[in-house]
Amino acid sequence: MSQAFTVIIPARFASQRLPGKPLLEIAGRPMIEHVWQRAMASGASRVLIATDNEQIAGVARGFGADVVMTREDHVNGTSRLTEVIDRLDLHDDDCVVNVQGDEPLLPSSLIDRVAESLEADNGAAMATLAESIADRATLMRSSVVKVVCSQQGRALYFSRAPIPWDRDRFDLSDSAHLQGEHDLGQGWLRHIGIYAYRASFLRDYQNLPVAPIEACEQLEQLRALYHGYAISVAMATEQYPAGVDTPEDLVRVRDLLTRSSD
Repeated sequence: MSQAFTVIIPARFASQRLPGKPLLEIAGRPMIEHVWQRAMASGASRVLIATDNEQIAGVARGFGADVVMTREDHVNGTSRLTEVIDRLDLHDDDCVVNVQGDEPLLPSSLIDRVAESLEADNGAAMATLAESIADRATLMRSSVVKVVCSQQGRALYFSRAPIPWDRDRFDLSDSAHLQGEHDLGQGWLRHIGIYAYRASFLRDYQNLPVAPIEACEQLEQLRALYHGYAISVAMATEQYPAGVDTPEDLVRVRDLLTRSSD
């Protein structure tokens, strides 16, 4: 990349399912360290961990990370990012990549990919990634967010519903067929939740009212589309592994990273 970018990793101690999640041990190291190492292996000019918790901050400094202490009243990670960019006095055109603190398997190449996508589209306020959906069961699952893009590679809409809806191929009366693992062919995209932002957009976003479509779908990125901001969407160059949201996820990731370190 010709343009430098900053990675910010928001890390919260509170979690309903996994309290203290960033500090949970995986293959001998805290989860947040695995995430930080993935970010450090990207092309980022700097990597920061943003937290309001002194225990997380102490552990992060212990393995060499730069830490920014933030307020405790943030309602989401985007709000926490905005505080950090203002405290760092980033320029409006600076690129910031948000890497979630519970994704210890995230390929470093995808961090670079989303930053490159934003750099390549001067008219976009933010960028994200997508990958192909190959089976109907995945397409119909509401936990899988779908995205439809324009010919120019910008998001037209995100939804938990199966979009675009193939009227001639999908039959609502045949629920068993819809839920089957049948080949879809091409044309459906799964949204991958990693984002690159221009600092100016993060400053604007905190003042935008919640959009009706955002409240309906429970998808924050729809606020940007609703208010007229362009989102660049690039295809992922590697498979995007799931993060750690549940105790079962933690067991799976621990097994994968323990075996890979042996």
